Amino acid sequence: MRMLKHNLGYPRMGAQRQLKKACESYWQGRIGRSELFVTAKRLQEEHWQLQQAAGMDLIPCNDFSFYDQVLDATLLFGAVPDRYAPVVTDVAENAEIDLYFAMARGYQQRGLDITAMEMTKWFDTNYHYIVPEFKKDQQFRLLSNKVFNAFDAAKHTLGVTPKPVLIGPVSYLLLGKEKETGFRRIELLKNLLPVYISALQKLQEQGAVWVQLDEPFLAMDLSEAEKEAYRHAYAEIAKRCKGLKLMLAIYFEGLQDNAALAANLPVCCLHIDLVRAPLQLDELLPLLPPKTSLSLGVVDGRNIWKNDYELSLKYIRKAVEVLGEDRVMIAPSCSLLHTPADLSLETELDDEMRSWMAFAKQKLEEVNALNEIFQGNNSPLELNRQAIAARAASDRIHKPAVKARTAGITEKDAQRESAFPHRQQLQSARFNLPLFPTTTIGSFPQTDDIRQLRAQWRKGQVTNEQYESALEQATEKTIRLQEELGLDVLVHGEFERNDMVEYFGEMLEGFAFTKNGWVQSYGSRCVKPPVIYGDVSRPADMTLRWTKFAQSCTKRPMKAMLTGPVTILQWSFVRNDQPRSLTTDQIALAIRDEAVALENAGIGIIQIDEPAIREGLPLRKADRDAYLQWAVRSFRVAASGVRDDTQVHTHMCYSEFNDIIAHIAAMDADVITIETSRSQMELLEAFADFKYPNEIGPGVYDIHSPRVPGVEEMVRLLEKAAELLPLRNLWVNPDCGLKTRKWPETRAALENMVLAARAAREKIVLNVPA
Repeated sequence: MRMLKHNLGYPRMGAQRQLKKACESYWQGRIGRSELFVTAKRLQEEHWQLQQAAGMDLIPCNDFSFYDQVLDATLLFGAVPDRYAPVVTDVAENAEIDLYFAMARGYQQRGLDITAMEMTKWFDTNYHYIVPEFKKDQQFRLLSNKVFNAFDAAKHTLGVTPKPVLIGPVSYLLLGKEKETGFRRIELLKNLLPVYISALQKLQEQGAVWVQLDEPFLAMDLSEAEKEAYRHAYAEIAKRCKGLKLMLAIYFEGLQDNAALAANLPVCCLHIDLVRAPLQLDELLPLLPPKTSLSLGVVDGRNIWKNDYELSLKYIRKAVEVLGEDRVMIAPSCSLLHTPADLSLETELDDEMRSWMAFAKQKLEEVNALNEIFQGNNSPLELNRQAIAARAASDRIHKPAVKARTAGITEKDAQRESAFPHRQQLQSARFNLPLFPTTTIGSFPQTDDIRQLRAQWRKGQVTNEQYESALEQATEKTIRLQEELGLDVLVHGEFERNDMVEYFGEMLEGFAFTKNGWVQSYGSRCVKPPVIYGDVSRPADMTLRWTKFAQSCTKRPMKAMLTGPVTILQWSFVRNDQPRSLTTDQIALAIRDEAVALENAGIGIIQIDEPAIREGLPLRKADRDAYLQWAVRSFRVAASGVRDDTQVHTHMCYSEFNDIIAHIAAMDADVITIETSRSQMELLEAFADFKYPNEIGPGVYDIHSPRVPGVEEMVRLLEKAAELLPLRNLWVNPDCGLKTRKWPETRAALENMVLAARAAREKIVLNVPA
């Protein structure tokens, strides 16, 4: 038998973000359900055929999702939280999709007001998933037919049998959260497994030969109970699904101490990530039973750099030498969900830069080329050698002055002049804010008019003067709204910015940009990560012009908005020829220079957003301290160039902080804002237990949902916060930036938020000692 080539998953949105546009049109009532499904059908067929044309032997199905693959599994297994029962009866018959979107986005129609499910990061990526909610007596049932319909559709389209993709049963449970006390979610395996096996049996009856079960938790630290859950689950599946070939996909990290466990599970194939953890190949090869195949993830599914064929071939040849060609497969390291669709669309990238890159479509071609080289056709190998060598030697990458400044960073550069208590006194005197001061995280809604204006400006269809005049009007209008609503600390709205990372990348040296390099962040939200290809420096001011203009429009404190070095790193495609810590330090120095320039211009509050600090945390606990040391140090380098009476804020997105709270405190930001509304302030418990010393703004409404929370709801959240933290340290703000929201809901929610803060000053301050 020959070596098989396969893919683990393909980007869903479409090269032109067709799914994003269709979903948002459906949510806004501009198209109906049938039109939405037509777009989805067309995209899936296009992607299946593209993978077939690229030479893939096993083509995935059910990797497509309208919102998130974990939410798909929740619907498939009928784990719908009880609060959505009214939605089931409220929506039209067979409108499963409306229940699905209600779980993801909340539901505020026909007199119903139901909150969305919690959302968090997918391992160490910038992709977000909807967190399953489990109760003690959680029951499961087959509810959705999506996976079965996808299999039939793919089989019909391709003329060959596709490979269905499901999240494995153990990982699915571990991705969730217990919503009651007195049990551990892994104990629900006994309830889930019969339903899970029924789904596999149904796929087998439909003609499935291979099924890919994603079990990324096998790359994590596991308890003995969780390890036993793996043994039990896969023994039962093997017993009940005889003849079905299971591929267990593990990615983002190596198996390490779980290697023997994984190798001895009764599956036909293990897929491992050799991009993130190449050393695991030597550990795993001697452990594999005689009939178990090994899928080698040799093409990077999370970055855009061209594959080094010689390095990949070294792994392939080593595996074939031990296992034989018929027991080896080759594939990308993980789903290509995390990469843009097609490099051929990037016609504005210069030839040299493009020769260094590969997007999703090209990565499949790389998998096929590796197989061709292995079979004896060396022509792709020589071209690849030339491209790899040319990138390494390019003088666009290395800047001696930048390297020298970075090497000269000292510990003093990472320290504020005084400790927080002294800074807090100076800042309190300077700004004279009330208890429960109100602010927002930074961005305000960017309407189609603003986006169209920016596109026209970039194309030269409007002058720079016309563009800036329009942005000034939008900025001033937003400032007047904030004053009218009664917010205490204002922001300028960020109308000049396309994206919180891309905007800064465009101002820095060492970055390149794509036109169509979109990747999914959550739901319909797509981002276009910059490409960090070389040494990073700041040649000129980046935010000063707009922040100074905004401050000139109001007497209230204006908060300047910067993106932090770790987040710029995490949300970019990062060069892979030097340590990530070194690249982060280069970015930190650039942000430091900008913060000092803002302070010199009279700006007293500067927010340096770091929503990705937690996201970058290594999956293995043993590796985390080293990462946190350099990540926190880089933030402090960025934030420590300003005086004590300048207040430094930072913001963090959906994160579990319990295990890193000491490092969050070590960042020493004067104010941290976090997302807490979906968890009902649960995340604050870590800050309370730690006795977090600095100020904190727990989000009181969920900006990822269109629903407008009421005043009483927000007051209840503030009451919970006041039970946990000192009143003088509490701020009131949304969960995140408002860029993706609409103006009517934004105004209504902020109006309620300000009223809630005022009510809290009267109600809570009288009843809770500060």
